[in-house]
Amino acid sequence: QVQLVESGGELVQPGGSLRLSCVASGFTFSNSVMLWYRQAPGKEREWVGTIGADGDLANYADSVKGRFTMSRDNGKNSFDLQMNNLKPEDTAVYFCRARTPDVWGQGTQVTVSS
Repeated sequence: QVQLVESGGELVQPGGSLRLSCVASGFTFSNSVMLWYRQAPGKEREWVGTIGADGDLANYADSVKGRFTMSRDNGKNSFDLQMNNLKPEDTAVYFCRARTPDVWGQGTQVTVSS
């Protein structure tokens, strides 16, 4: 079964850090470009970043550039998002997505609040 499962979302204070993980199964993870998206309450889903299949190329949305870092471990079929200096506007459900095949995870909630 083709599947992506996110974890790591929780309540964190402004300025804090959090690491999200996405574990893939059912497809050749090392062949797929991977992406993170997020969706805040009442807003459309927003692209956060993209990382190449080899992990060598990464692009980020301007809103997270310099604060968020993606990484992947093709040996473990895992894809992480390290989030630093979190702001209340980062509050959202975060989703990972594989491009090949096109599959989404179920999402994990991140809440940034004091």
